[in-house]
Amino acid sequence: MSTKDFVEKDYYKVLGVPKDATEAEIKKAYRKLAREFHPDANKGDLKAEERFKEISEANDVLGDPKRRKEYDEARALFGTGFRPGPGAGGNGSFNFDLGDLFGGRPGGGTQGGPGAGGLGGGLGDVFGGIFNRGGAGTRTQPRRGQDIESEVTLSFTEAVDGATVPLRMSSQAPCKACSGTGDKNGTPRVCPTCVGTGQVSRGTGGGFSLTDPCVDCKGRGLIAQDPCEVCKGSGRARSSRTMQVRIPAGVSDGQRIRLRGKGAPGERGGPGGDLYVVVHVDAHPVFGRKGDNLTVTVPVTFTEAALGGEVKVPTLGGPAVTLKLPAGTPNGRTMRARGKGAVRKDGTRGDLLVTVEVVVPKDLDAPARDALEAYRKATADEDPRAELFQAAKGA
Repeated sequence: MSTKDFVEKDYYKVLGVPKDATEAEIKKAYRKLAREFHPDANKGDLKAEERFKEISEANDVLGDPKRRKEYDEARALFGTGFRPGPGAGGNGSFNFDLGDLFGGRPGGGTQGGPGAGGLGGGLGDVFGGIFNRGGAGTRTQPRRGQDIESEVTLSFTEAVDGATVPLRMSSQAPCKACSGTGDKNGTPRVCPTCVGTGQVSRGTGGGFSLTDPCVDCKGRGLIAQDPCEVCKGSGRARSSRTMQVRIPAGVSDGQRIRLRGKGAPGERGGPGGDLYVVVHVDAHPVFGRKGDNLTVTVPVTFTEAALGGEVKVPTLGGPAVTLKLPAGTPNGRTMRARGKGAVRKDGTRGDLLVTVEVVVPKDLDAPARDALEAYRKATADEDPRAELFQAAKGA
């Protein structure tokens, strides 16, 4: 993006968040808007496509803490009517080289170097194309490709074990019809306005100038003599491609995975953007998940819970395990089968948390009923609610 974009565009307004929004609020706003205006959901809607580009551009800046800080500093400097004040010469102009202040001599060129050095590492990167030293021309800089966000839905098992899935994406890329030149015959001419740099400088007074993209060639430095019919001379066209994306084991529902350089291709040798994949995970009919642990509820009979015994428990994609059920196990008790859970980042596995559910039979035959009646008589003196009433009275 150009310096003018960086200074004049209100990315907070684009995402609809306040200037003090947290990273989580910015991420949430971006995801909501990206889904609403994604080209795949708005086929042929050019306004939605432009809106999606604005949203992605705003997220590129505000979603990165370092770039957001630089952006805030730039707007604080230029957005409040900043003008150079009287210098040491008393003639109302600067008497030092602004190029040294913003990204000039290493370590700063003023007394107490940390001041200039700090700007050189932060604002210096932002204003690298703003301050024109001696009116020299500027070179067209490589442009990073746009970030792309996509979604994928995995089964519960795929999320636990990891999976490689095909992902179809649409983005702006060099036009294949004209090889990215914008000219039907592949012979564009150098823009006479910017002399091929793609940028023009304008003086603002006070000893410095601002650099903006050339309006005649739209920052490309070239003008098509015979515009390509596919890209209309822009050199960029929408391209669709399918790539195999590896989703790591142990991914959770709603997780956002970043794949560097897998987004839209860059321009003029610039790096590709990043691909963000939002993962959705389908529910499993038997197993659940808590972090790196899997969960399962296992029904047991009254006699198993009262007398104890061994209970077989299913595992996800593996053989069943046998757990020892202690005598007198209450309903809702959770036991642990170690190493039978989801895969962690270090390659180890979490545990399988087994919750016991005592099943009460609905229908009893005569022998079973007689046995329970005998049990009730044998335990008639026991009152499981005695302590409950005692505690209620003492409260």
